[in-house]
Amino acid sequence: MTLQIETIPCLSDNYAYLAHDPDSGETAVVDVPEAAPILDALAKKGWTATHVLITHHHADHVQGLSELLAQHNAQVVGHAADAKRLPPLDLALNDGDTLQIGRETGHVIDVSGHTIGHIAFHFPQSKVAFTADSLMALGCGRVFEGTMPQMWDSLCKLGALPPDTTICSGHEYTAANARFALTIDPDNPELISRAEAVDAAREKGHPTVPTRLSEELATNPFLRAADPGIQAHLGMTGAAPAQVFAEIRRRKDNF
Repeated sequence: MTLQIETIPCLSDNYAYLAHDPDSGETAVVDVPEAAPILDALAKKGWTATHVLITHHHADHVQGLSELLAQHNAQVVGHAADAKRLPPLDLALNDGDTLQIGRETGHVIDVSGHTIGHIAFHFPQSKVAFTADSLMALGCGRVFEGTMPQMWDSLCKLGALPPDTTICSGHEYTAANARFALTIDPDNPELISRAEAVDAAREKGHPTVPTRLSEELATNPFLRAADPGIQAHLGMTGAAPAQVFAEIRRRKDNF
């Protein structure tokens, strides 16, 4: 049986996730922007948090941890390379390492760029990846600590996952990302349709995440830096995709 995924809105525009294995009863919490909504979701489900998977050190992904741990004796998992900036880790993992949630094996992917030491967690059996502020719905995280080529490499790793992978990202930025995407890829009918659907969902107060990787590959300009149409629109025909990505990211930073 695959993991049961619950999406939990936190703060003003963050998301945490629960990944529950119904056979063992084990439940992973992915990032802890704030404790209260996560504790409420766990209580309503009757689940006990057994693991906390931390994607990166930013406060809006870890600041609720101590309050959560006061009620749930969970194992805290994060990137060994960034342990000095993370809360105390019970399990420090590196790129390529694995962890178990019940019977399911999760794979750690270093997706540095937004921060150095940002990781994603991929559970292939359940076809889900928790990407936080690396690959996002119609976007990607701002490159704060890494380099543009490093971020492009990280996105390529995620873009190479199976297309039916569910992408669980860290923020409700999709409507703004859609407005920007249309300035980069204005003639993409799938993007136009998706932008309309995103606006409709937000008008009703519905989350626009998680998404499918196939949808991101078709519409997310940050994954499409090799697309001839996008390159032509930017006046960068034939340029290396990493250079095109950097130009798209710079434009988004100033959008």
